[in-house]
Amino acid sequence: MISFITIIDYIGTFAFAISGIRLASAKQFDWFGAYVVGLATAIGGGTLRDILLGVTPFWMLQPAYLVVTACALGFVIVFGKYVIHLNNTFFIFDAIGLGLFAVVGIEKSLSCGFSFWVAIIMGMTTGAAGGVIRDVFINEVPLIFRKEIYALACVFGGFVYYACLYLSLPPALTQFIAATGVILARVLSVKYHISLPVLKGQ
Repeated sequence: MISFITIIDYIGTFAFAISGIRLASAKQFDWFGAYVVGLATAIGGGTLRDILLGVTPFWMLQPAYLVVTACALGFVIVFGKYVIHLNNTFFIFDAIGLGLFAVVGIEKSLSCGFSFWVAIIMGMTTGAAGGVIRDVFINEVPLIFRKEIYALACVFGGFVYYACLYLSLPPALTQFIAATGVILARVLSVKYHISLPVLKGQ
């Protein structure tokens, strides 16, 4: 049977792929280019995480992630006029993918026997690195380098995850609460304009 964390991974892949494909469409990419951007967004962070953890990148062992990205492309093609032109679509899917991928990164790091501070960093990497690659591909300044709360939302979710472990909550509930914490941190920071100070040059 498919585990709950695998289902989370697939949903996160779909959400991140849509966020990348949506931005690629705004840049007038063709279908293949949009697929490449969506795939890089979906698997980029997890690939970097697995390389750092010393394991085979996940998508090399399970081609379902390539299929999920293709489904995301099909979804945008079929429902493009609804998805592409909604101003909040990119933000919503990106926030969902960020939260789900952060949890996946934490889970995999812990399962590989690493300490929790490493797991938090890997959760941040899984959630945010794909977005960096996406933004580079479409020639935009990556979100984590701007003043918006993005990667730090993953760090916050990591501490929420740790708190849930300390309280001995069930694994599925821990994953859900941690992912929700990341999503809420991201959404609320944008809604209420919460950000870090900008480092100003002379």
